[in-house]
Amino acid sequence: MELADGWGLDAVTMQGVAGRIGVTPMALYRLVASKADLLDGLVELFLTELPTPADDLPQDEQLAAMADGLRQVARRHPAVTPLLLQRPATTPGSKQVRQAVYGRLAAAGVDADKIARVERLMSTAILGFLASEAGGRLSHHPRRVLDEDFLALQRMLGAFIADQSTGEGR
Repeated sequence: MELADGWGLDAVTMQGVAGRIGVTPMALYRLVASKADLLDGLVELFLTELPTPADDLPQDEQLAAMADGLRQVARRHPAVTPLLLQRPATTPGSKQVRQAVYGRLAAAGVDADKIARVERLMSTAILGFLASEAGGRLSHHPRRVLDEDFLALQRMLGAFIADQSTGEGR
């Protein structure tokens, strides 16, 4: 993560990581099979930095807190943020975060057969905003405007989630 934060994703190579941790690139292959594994590991590190919202919050507030937490992590790791739109959650830690979102959607009353779709659409919208913000596409807007836009996005997603819900858990 330090390589990506300091030098961008292009610095995250087998040779770059090996040099960073003080081993030969061949020694690194004992731990990871390829650069793809390194990138999957970055996704996992990113996602597992997410703060866990308090269980006593209403489900919609827990989901909003997760989105806010994701935005905080994206601000710490802007070079890695676009990677979340390019790589699926394949590592155990990444899958655990996705399952936590699934659990909160279920608790919010989203029909079981709709949870994967709702999470997919919700995460794509949020990650798209965050990648645009991290990549500089929105840099000409004041922070206040971006905060308002992110809140508007969360409200739209909240309405979508409510529309996909049975009414239980809200």
